[in-house]
Amino acid sequence: MGIRRGSKKWGNVRRKPKKSLAFSGATFPSASRSLPGRVPKRWVKFVLGWCLVLPAVVLTQTFFQTFTRTTVQDHFWATEEFWFFALGVISWLIIFIGLPRPLWLYVFGHELTHAVWVWLMGGNVFKMKVRKDGGYILADRVNTWIALAPYFFPIYSLFVVILYGVIGFFWDVPYLREVAFALIGVTWAFHLTFTCWAIWKGQEDLAYGGTFFSLTVIYAVNLLLLIGMLIMASPKETVFDFAENFFQNMEANLQIGEDFIEKSLQFAFSLLKKG
Repeated sequence: MGIRRGSKKWGNVRRKPKKSLAFSGATFPSASRSLPGRVPKRWVKFVLGWCLVLPAVVLTQTFFQTFTRTTVQDHFWATEEFWFFALGVISWLIIFIGLPRPLWLYVFGHELTHAVWVWLMGGNVFKMKVRKDGGYILADRVNTWIALAPYFFPIYSLFVVILYGVIGFFWDVPYLREVAFALIGVTWAFHLTFTCWAIWKGQEDLAYGGTFFSLTVIYAVNLLLLIGMLIMASPKETVFDFAENFFQNMEANLQIGEDFIEKSLQFAFSLLKKG
């Protein structure tokens, strides 16, 4: 699954521009271009990936703190939103583990997400190929967000939210909110399980910006989306509350790191003096 960059040429023969991108098991030449000073972009993204590790760790810490506080103190576990979302997640896990997996549906959503992000970036999509064993799109541009979009953008969950909004605006449907949360649970679990499965199987998309950088971005953005859903469904938690907790945790972790470095240097200097 991936993207092929080329001109608008139909059929089996595709003209490629000078700066071409070959997908589906090939390499990504333009992803390895050097910045001024001959620094490869892949090196820069590797460093950026490491820079994202601490924020990702602190996001994880803050998420679990917020989830625990909301669940225990605010009784989030007793809300309809929590139980219908959980019901959807459990239902999908049973399907994913115990029944034949709808691979064509995943590949279709995967390639459609690539296409949507090409359009969002002002590009054009000339062809989309979907098969049970993989697929691709033919587009005139690609970047990190386009390449990684299917791994952090749950497109079927977005469809559910849009459908819920349209139906709720025009009609008063009983139990619409409950059904919507259940379907969001199903589609979110669909996205998460197939994302993990696809990454485990190996995907060329991750190679575009470097595997480490790509995995860090995928984890952080998925966690941010999960945090957003928690805040929207929580009876009391707000974005400002979460942001305040995040920066407090960041400050505490930076202080721990600073103390560790200081003590490590003191220990090293003491060994040098003894030697």
